[in-house]
Amino acid sequence: MNIQTIGVVGCGLMGSGIVEVCARAGFDVIVAEADEERLAAGLQRVRQSVQRGVSRGKITPEEAEVALGRIRGTVDLEDFRPADLVIEAVTEDMNIKKAVFRRLDAILRPDVILASNTSSLSVAALAAVTQRPDRVLGMHFFNPVPVMALLELVRSILTSDETLATAQAIGARLGKTTVVAPDRPGFIVNRLLIPYIIDAIKLYEAGLASKEDIDTAIKLGLAHPMGPLTLADLVGLDTTLAVADVLYEEYGEARFKAPPLLRRMVAAGLLGRKSGRGFYDYR
Repeated sequence: MNIQTIGVVGCGLMGSGIVEVCARAGFDVIVAEADEERLAAGLQRVRQSVQRGVSRGKITPEEAEVALGRIRGTVDLEDFRPADLVIEAVTEDMNIKKAVFRRLDAILRPDVILASNTSSLSVAALAAVTQRPDRVLGMHFFNPVPVMALLELVRSILTSDETLATAQAIGARLGKTTVVAPDRPGFIVNRLLIPYIIDAIKLYEAGLASKEDIDTAIKLGLAHPMGPLTLADLVGLDTTLAVADVLYEEYGEARFKAPPLLRRMVAAGLLGRKSGRGFYDYR
């Protein structure tokens, strides 16, 4: 398919990153948020990230200006009518995502592909609320989107070969390496990642090691770029908990059960980098 304009629903941490990489790859981008305040904050996040790219020599000032000029913000999904592909990047809640998909399905041309940036939820369930189930798939980006090279493409039993091939071509144009993941909770990465983070939290919760020693041991002993507790803060403890709960509900395995400490921290608003404090203090 000839994809020229990409819509992104949500301009939070993930959505703003998706907007940036799409604009820098030469696509016209329409991004929607729930209200003007959130939209302004999201677009400012995009501008700041692009400017960091300029300061680090990743993009020229001229290229940055052109990329930012390709982005148009809105608070009305009706403005997505020119889009050829729309990527949903709202909160990890099935009911909210289904509502977005129903709305988009009623607005967009029948040939437009609908993708979800979900990190754990059923793509088939999202496809089932539309009249285009063959044109629905998961496009799971990783944080920070402009830096992380992987894009998980989640193909449901309803996704067509053409839709998958188009998503693979888009991924390549965005500079991402794509893998095809099964439409099962957690896909590939989070199905392996969440138990790892959970075990690290349990180790810390039990008082067996300090958070610094846990992270240092993994960084230096396994050559990871960051330790599991630092990674949990980066992902967001609320997102980690949401994915863990989905995995535990689906598989019923103890390794996916969220530890009490994680649940208490989320309830207290200690969500990691996004809130300024998680296992570590970023204020």
